[in-house]
Amino acid sequence: MPISLLLHVDIPAALRPAFEQAGFRLCPALRENEHSPILPADGAFDPSSINAVLTIGSIGLSEAHMAALPNLRLICCQGVGYEKVDLDAARARGIMVANGAGTNDTAVADHALALLAAMVRDIPGLDRAVRRGEWQQARQTRPQLTGRRVGILGLGNIGLKIAKRCAQGFDMEVAYHNRQPRADSELRYCDTVDALAHWADFLVVCTPGGAGTRHLVNARTLEALGADGFLINVSRGSVVDTGALIDCLRRRAIAGAALDVVEGEPEVPAALTALDNIILTPHVAARSPEALEAMFARVLDSLTCYFSGRPVPAPVPGMASSTAA
Repeated sequence: MPISLLLHVDIPAALRPAFEQAGFRLCPALRENEHSPILPADGAFDPSSINAVLTIGSIGLSEAHMAALPNLRLICCQGVGYEKVDLDAARARGIMVANGAGTNDTAVADHALALLAAMVRDIPGLDRAVRRGEWQQARQTRPQLTGRRVGILGLGNIGLKIAKRCAQGFDMEVAYHNRQPRADSELRYCDTVDALAHWADFLVVCTPGGAGTRHLVNARTLEALGADGFLINVSRGSVVDTGALIDCLRRRAIAGAALDVVEGEPEVPAALTALDNIILTPHVAARSPEALEAMFARVLDSLTCYFSGRPVPAPVPGMASSTAA
């Protein structure tokens, strides 16, 4: 009998046969509004038939949604994020939660460095100036990356890869802030976010999202970064106080920012897009062909392992590695 998988996010057509051949029935989701239970689209499937959900961290799954799916056994998060999955509710109901840790780290780290280089060297601004015929006017000096100080906020898998690129590719000094120092890292540790920002020329945000990190980068942090400092965010928009960022960019209290994520996305404040010292990309850091293939392969692996009685490859922290058996 097929195992029914409710899809909050679509599986590319080329990858669907692998899921179907493995015995999974794909059920597109329908959500009337953000507070309503997420149910199979068009009433095509009985909610009680759903055994697993594929979601992403920014959509998640609430306790009410879990209650609407009484036979739910497994929640798979496509990427590494799981901030809007109610983990307490999942544990109470015996539902396993797994994510895609390690599947998109390389793509996100690459994008972070691309944003950093583009912002510091003002590549978009220079391109626009040349297109306007302002060749001579645009030939202003810009900071170099080599030899600078980069602060990594969140030294997880992605943070480690960013640190490696900065240190080995651009001979940068690297420091970081986590809730606790990493015992396996010899990098400089700063015990507060503001201390890291004060030390750094470039502050790269790659910490998880969620209530615990909301506005972790605030007005005080940005002031500590200073008028010559640059902010890069490839984590979640909620980590940065958008109002404080807009104010600091307007006043040139920091030199610039490059964001792949925005608080309240996909809506972007007009006050943000009006600024000339910011680069914005539409949450695409993890969207390389290689990363997408790896993420969906992990989802299929998690589903197959769980429903065949084997531990899932990447249970989220705090989840016992239980199985369906």
